[in-house]
Amino acid sequence: MTTLLTRAIEKQNRVWSQMQEIQVRAESEGRELTAEERASWDAAEKDLTEASDDIERMQRMAALDTVNRAQTVQAGGPGPSEEDPAQRDAAYGKAFGLYLRGGMNSVSPEQQRMLMDSFQQVRALGSGTDTGGGYLVPETFRGTMTETMKAFGGLLNICNVFTTADGSDLSWPTNDDTGNEGALLSENQTVPEQDITIGRRELGAFIFTSKLVKVPWNLLNDSAFPLESWLPKKLGERIGRAVAGYLVTGTGVKQPEGLVTGVATGKTGAGGQTTSIIFDDLIDLEHSVDPAYRNTNCRYLFNDATLKVLRKLKDGDQRPLWVPVPAPGFSPTINGREYTIDNKMPVPAASAKSIVFGDFKAGYVVRQVQAVQTIRLSERYADSLQTGFFGYSRLDGMVDDPAALRAYAHPAS
Repeated sequence: MTTLLTRAIEKQNRVWSQMQEIQVRAESEGRELTAEERASWDAAEKDLTEASDDIERMQRMAALDTVNRAQTVQAGGPGPSEEDPAQRDAAYGKAFGLYLRGGMNSVSPEQQRMLMDSFQQVRALGSGTDTGGGYLVPETFRGTMTETMKAFGGLLNICNVFTTADGSDLSWPTNDDTGNEGALLSENQTVPEQDITIGRRELGAFIFTSKLVKVPWNLLNDSAFPLESWLPKKLGERIGRAVAGYLVTGTGVKQPEGLVTGVATGKTGAGGQTTSIIFDDLIDLEHSVDPAYRNTNCRYLFNDATLKVLRKLKDGDQRPLWVPVPAPGFSPTINGREYTIDNKMPVPAASAKSIVFGDFKAGYVVRQVQAVQTIRLSERYADSLQTGFFGYSRLDGMVDDPAALRAYAHPAS
């Protein structure tokens, strides 16, 4: 993986240098690109896009190989394995794998007690598990599903994500006192009053499902088929795609409040820029975020189609705003700022908010509920020699600190 990534980065930088040489040569001679140069530029741009896509793909796969242990559910069970969390988790994972393949009849009485113990935990949290067989998924299963969800939603990787033990409504106080300031007090003058206004925000727990996956019995019974790794990735991909869309464009009414729904516009393009962006727009957008938030955590978020537009922009000294990956471990930048691609973000179009800039950790919050579950339908598809599975996750999201983020909006016409 490291070798392939290094080669892709080297190819990206090499092709980018070739494109810059074509442009610099034409500009130094004070002429337009020739037909041959345009053809070379177009071919190089295609190679550049392919290399950039390869880099993003390999970085995503690397992320899938890393399970976030900090947000996993610890599933309990009786017996001596309780003394060793690693042994307990391994035992639970083994029992869960047997349950996926053959149902409760395929596991031992001790393993049934282990699964049923987690079932009681989930039911006590009010998750509404039905009698089809929903059980708290083991650490590795849930970790794979969670990381896969993140891979399909760029916003989920950069915002403030926290996990709660249950799905009850979660509220917290808010305050924006930035418009108020103290006063110079003259001698014997009464101290003036200025109340502080306290607001309130609330996060729920909306249910997102993977929809149903039907697995043939021959695959369930084939020990060579990696069911325990294949199934969570499929379920996680589906949930991740659904979640990503709502976190960006959700209305906030019986669904998460999407980023572009709640974020204020910091810069609107000039008339005629329905699909275009200029360098000055980005400067204005960055400075529409208060300096208190404009720190090293600030970055851009946009669709890949927007990146294609931004890659062609130059600053006042004719230097490209887009800088590719210089080496493994570094990130490409726009105007010196890192960026994240989320293809659920709007593409450049009339009235669309195609770019958001700011501190996403401070500006957008996602609440997840720990009780990720999978349901096994043993009998429903028996006549076709299949078993049905589906997973679901509960979460909510909203703009937390509105001052931390600003959007670029294209004009209506």
